[in-house]
Amino acid sequence: MSGLRSFVARRLLLGVLQTAAVVLLVFALTEALPGDAAVALAGDQPDPARIAAVREAMGLDRPAGERLADWATGLLHGDLGTSLVSGRPVNRYLADGFGPTLLLASLTVVLLVPAGFGLGVLAARYAGRPADRLISSVTLAVYAVPEFALGVLLVTVFALRLGWLPPTAVGHGTDLLAHPAVLVLPVLVLLSRPVCSLARMVRAGMIDALASPYAAQARRYGVSGTRVRYAHALPNALAPAAQQLARTVDWLLCGVIVVEALYVIPGLGTVLLDAVAARDVPVVQGLAVVFGVLTVVLNLGADLVAHRFAPRAGVAA
Repeated sequence: MSGLRSFVARRLLLGVLQTAAVVLLVFALTEALPGDAAVALAGDQPDPARIAAVREAMGLDRPAGERLADWATGLLHGDLGTSLVSGRPVNRYLADGFGPTLLLASLTVVLLVPAGFGLGVLAARYAGRPADRLISSVTLAVYAVPEFALGVLLVTVFALRLGWLPPTAVGHGTDLLAHPAVLVLPVLVLLSRPVCSLARMVRAGMIDALASPYAAQARRYGVSGTRVRYAHALPNALAPAAQQLARTVDWLLCGVIVVEALYVIPGLGTVLLDAVAARDVPVVQGLAVVFGVLTVVLNLGADLVAHRFAPRAGVAA
């Protein structure tokens, strides 16, 4: 227990430092953006007075250190800032876009876990046989296809040629559950690569575990093959698979920009793209910080799960 508490304490401290680094990096990157945000927001052919007013409203006439301190203080109180374009709080943008993104991520994970682990266990059980070679070949081929290319292919076949599914979410609003057909193609695209990587990782972990001395010893003591696979080999494969799953969830919540843009889904990715196009710096900064904190939290959880199932793996804090 003392070792677990020490591990958790180290990871929490590292998470706090990583979060602080995310805040500093986001601020530095937005400061380094090319061009003048005040000129971009002042409209077509603005006069110097209009540019000066916008620059004052954005706080660009103040030193960067003061702006960073004010922004970080607001973040500590849950204030992500205010949009320069619409005047709405960034929290409202986050609330509006989080629902569709969370729905896509949740559906993908619900399907990903049984599919990825099931294919990985099946391939490991029949390692070297036709079933294993088929699963390995198909997962490698699907993983090699970029999400955008696969999305266009699925739209062409199932929406335009066959007419079975709608090509985009245009006209369906944010209540995507009321129109489940809209979700089929985006979820398939989001599943394509993660299920392949998870299945291959589970397969490799289980094959290594089944070939280990303790698995051989268990068989010599008469332990059934099913018990060796699922009670001994699978928990050891869960440690790296849990970290891969956390990275996948992080990508689903923070990196679905391509899929949301392709299928016109009003999620966080679309909000971020619109904010970048409009040079709405507070919205970009706020969403970037949220994405960064989610990454830190999910990786912290994955490390704790990996340490719980395979403490010998030596997950470094």
